[in-house]
Amino acid sequence: MRKASPDLLLLLVAIVWGGSYLSAKQLVAEIGVEPALALRYGIGALGMLGFVLIRRTGRADTRLVMAGVMLGCSQAGILWLETAGVGRTSATNAGVLISLSLILTPLLEAALLRRKLPLPFYLAASGAVLGVALLASGTGGFRVPNSGDLLVLGAAAVRAVHVAATARALRRDDSVVTLVTVQMLVGAALFVAIAAPSLPSWAPQLTAGGVANAAFLGLGCSVFAFLVQAWAVQRTSAARASLLMGTEPLWAALIGIAIGAEALGVLQIGGAILIVAGTLSGSTIERRSREGRAERPPMAGTSAYALSQPRRRSARDAADRSAHP
Repeated sequence: MRKASPDLLLLLVAIVWGGSYLSAKQLVAEIGVEPALALRYGIGALGMLGFVLIRRTGRADTRLVMAGVMLGCSQAGILWLETAGVGRTSATNAGVLISLSLILTPLLEAALLRRKLPLPFYLAASGAVLGVALLASGTGGFRVPNSGDLLVLGAAAVRAVHVAATARALRRDDSVVTLVTVQMLVGAALFVAIAAPSLPSWAPQLTAGGVANAAFLGLGCSVFAFLVQAWAVQRTSAARASLLMGTEPLWAALIGIAIGAEALGVLQIGGAILIVAGTLSGSTIERRSREGRAERPPMAGTSAYALSQPRRRSARDAADRSAHP
């Protein structure tokens, strides 16, 4: 991996994550939401444990483990909403709508910190909201988003809270490998407990294609994508990493249309473009604003104690370093 291009690997992660929505939709159609998540989490947890044991990497302490348990529960909620949503809407819609978390996260962080964002950010956010209305429209014109669209929008909102909470919980010297492993174990325990009693009813429905989708979601979209992302983001700029990872909804749409035979009307194509453009430009504006604040010298009267405390990650830093749920 040392000779690999970080940018190319990050783009590959975005493509893999873009393909997760169609795989999840197909797996849910076979066995249902909770069994699909039990398989995805179970395979991912085993993969992360194997990596930790083989490489003997990751440092654990009580605070980090407790944070992993808390964030594992919120991540499980995100994936349930996202997976249930993609089962009721198109993979294309789900992949594009979930990207709204890039706009919702800085909005939430700004509200909590009572910090104003630049006007262009709100213009970009408004464009993304308009894009939601267009994307949710059918070929016959505007319509109210269906239940699947609303579930994915809920997942985007919870993801924003999850990323902000991760930013508060993680310190710069914490092991992200340990945190993600704990999250995967928590999710596996929750969904295996839910799905296990109904195993005799859904296991016979699982086809070879379903097993392949579960392996892709657990190993490709969780273990492989996370480890590659964690390696690559340390070797490229934050701007390039955000841009490359921000292409995920584009790949979700392309894969949904090319492989899933999904179709978009003219209004829906316009909505998808507005959402992707709004989220990418909005996250770029927010990042530049944050970097500008970080470059300012400390205010007079800042105590030596405050300056000596471990720096916590910003929400965007946490999003760049945490695994895709």
